[in-house]
Amino acid sequence: MSNIKSDTAIPDTALHHYHTPVLLKESIDGLNIKPGGVYVDCTFGGGGHSVAILQQLNEQGKLLVFDQDEAAAKNLPKDGRVIFIPQNFRHLQRFLRLHKMAQVDGILADLGVSSYQFDEAARGFSIRFDAALDMRMDQRQGITAADVIKNLTEQQLHKMLEQYGEVTNSKTLAKTMVLQRALSPIRTINEFKQAVQAVVKGNPQKYFAQVFQALRIEVNDELGALRELLQQVPPLLKPGGRAAVITFHSLEDRIVKNFFRSGTFSGTETDEVYGIRFENPLRLVTKKPVIPGAEELKMNPRSRSAKLRVAEKK
Repeated sequence: MSNIKSDTAIPDTALHHYHTPVLLKESIDGLNIKPGGVYVDCTFGGGGHSVAILQQLNEQGKLLVFDQDEAAAKNLPKDGRVIFIPQNFRHLQRFLRLHKMAQVDGILADLGVSSYQFDEAARGFSIRFDAALDMRMDQRQGITAADVIKNLTEQQLHKMLEQYGEVTNSKTLAKTMVLQRALSPIRTINEFKQAVQAVVKGNPQKYFAQVFQALRIEVNDELGALRELLQQVPPLLKPGGRAAVITFHSLEDRIVKNFFRSGTFSGTETDEVYGIRFENPLRLVTKKPVIPGAEELKMNPRSRSAKLRVAEKK
């Protein structure tokens, strides 16, 4: 059982057509919001979580929202308590300093790709459409999924597909990608599907979803950004402040679980070389991950893999 309170009322206005916020009530309860506090929504998106946070704050409260996708700016509420920062959350500490904020009362990150990004064909995130292989969250960034397919070595592709997508025949797929790109450029989703069709295993939709997940993680350095964010959480939280992170696959969840439990990514609290016991500045609020209930799963099937973990600064 978690220690999250469940007395927060979330009105319908918190739901947004851009993206239905996942585990909304649970994450807001988990933050244990102080009305006059300062909070950060690291992944603003459609603003659903942010709206719910704002409804818990009084006039003195502040909310800083980060989003590297410029499309998210269209969803900003007209509220003087909100500061929008169009950057990746890996730069959290830097921009808090710029805004003269040394510490905050709570940090929220929903690591899921927004429904808007999946449904906007031109972004290249979804296997349902034919479009350029892009997959960049931040359009200012240079490297696209097509660049990854074109430039990574066979060994690098194999490692990426195996680790980030858990693709069953990742070695065979990597070899096929290298052979096919030598014959003809692979620049669109349909070109990619046709190039590797002969080695697709099992359900094609599930298979390509795993491959696209691997490409997206690589293009956006999602796991690197997550690690950088988590390292900044302990120094940025005030004592008693909380961090709530929603993950959508086992790679992310493992990183968050280990860091919240031990304050390290290895999951151990002892320095292996010197035998020094590391004092974790965080304590777990959720002993086990919080997952969507039956009602949320029915309303939003995309929430099925979501897991929420919450930690508090000692």
